[in-house]
Amino acid sequence: MSLILARSETASGKRQDHESAARDLFDRARQCAEAGQISDAGSLILQALSHERRASAVGPQVIQLIKPRS
Repeated sequence: MSLILARSETASGKRQDHESAARDLFDRARQCAEAGQISDAGSLILQALSHERRASAVGPQVIQLIKPRS
C-alpha cells in the first residue's frame, strides 16, 4: 500500500511541477507579447502547452489499469 501511495505522491508532485512551469511560461509569454516580442511569446506558449500536455499524462493511465481476461 505504501508503494502505491509513494507513486501517487510522486505523480502528484510531477503534475504540479508541470502545471507550475506552464503557468510561469504563459506569464513570460504575456510579458513578451506586451513588449512586442511576438516570436519569443509564441515559443514560450508552445513550451507551456508541452508542459500542460505532460501534466495531463502523469500518473497511471486507464489502459494500464485494465487487465485482459484470460
